[in-house]
Amino acid sequence: MEAFTGAVVYEKNPHEARHPASVTKIMTLLLIFDALSSKQISLDDTVTVSEYAASIGGSQVFLEPGETQTVETMIKCISVASANDACVAMAEHVAGSESEFVRMMNERAKGLGMNDTNFVNCCGLDADGHMTSANDIALMSRELITKYPKIHDYCTIWMENITHTTAKGSSEFGLTNTNKLIKHYQYATGLKTGFTNTAMYCISATAKKDDMELIAVIMGAPDIKSRSADATTLLNYGFGKCRIYCDSHEDKLDDLPVKKGLADSVGIIYQRPFQYMTTDGSDLTGITKSIELPENVTAPVKKGNTAGKAVYSLNGTPIGSVNIVYADTVDAADYKDYFCRTLLYFVP
Repeated sequence: MEAFTGAVVYEKNPHEARHPASVTKIMTLLLIFDALSSKQISLDDTVTVSEYAASIGGSQVFLEPGETQTVETMIKCISVASANDACVAMAEHVAGSESEFVRMMNERAKGLGMNDTNFVNCCGLDADGHMTSANDIALMSRELITKYPKIHDYCTIWMENITHTTAKGSSEFGLTNTNKLIKHYQYATGLKTGFTNTAMYCISATAKKDDMELIAVIMGAPDIKSRSADATTLLNYGFGKCRIYCDSHEDKLDDLPVKKGLADSVGIIYQRPFQYMTTDGSDLTGITKSIELPENVTAPVKKGNTAGKAVYSLNGTPIGSVNIVYADTVDAADYKDYFCRTLLYFVP
């Protein structure tokens, strides 16, 4: 999947429901970053580890009951070392309990159209009914990396130490990234690996080359080597087949004249960047852009409303458009405004 457009480049059994193992943690991280974005929590907040969080088995960083770590350290433990204990501690910190956090996970999944997914826990340990699909993993991966690109700062860490501070004293603990592509694939940007005896070896691998970021999802690989090799093959295939055109709109649009308004003109801006992708290696040098705008507008106009659009064509065939919107609000002038303007005109 190409991250910006969501276009699927290649798929095989995309909706087959399978156990995802620790790839589950992509949704856990997404909810953590949602909480950061809404300022419910901050990176410097202190998280206290509960007895329950410390007791979680599987992949862990051996947090102890009563131990405290910052939210940022917990994110590193989850992103780099795939720590189940850190996941549960963060779930409790954000939602009060893991069960409430899991409810939020499923609600978020539903909102993303993840129709093959049901989460039972926040860390990916095998459990009856804890299932998702390659398609749904790609959807939540795309949401995480496009909405919160800062995640790459954490999931590209290869090795880092954290400090355990408990009643027994302080000790260093080394985190090593479970995603070997970070070290061995030059375009790798993340994202999350997983393994259980039921799920086997899974990964949602992200990589960026030039202006293109791809997501490759592998589920049920027999070993780490196969998982990495299959993800690399998919990513290389995508970079080889895909061509992407990006327009970030560095050209400035002239203001539009306004009739019967409190201002004589209004600024206009592109609503968003434009990207177009092909999966057949097509030449995109023939893309052109045309601007469709009225000569003038009549007040009132409201900030954010559509004024016109930019239309893109490839060799004469339309391929997409971006709305052009008002940058400001201009209210309509009434007779008092016209009277004041007339007085000002005659004042020496």
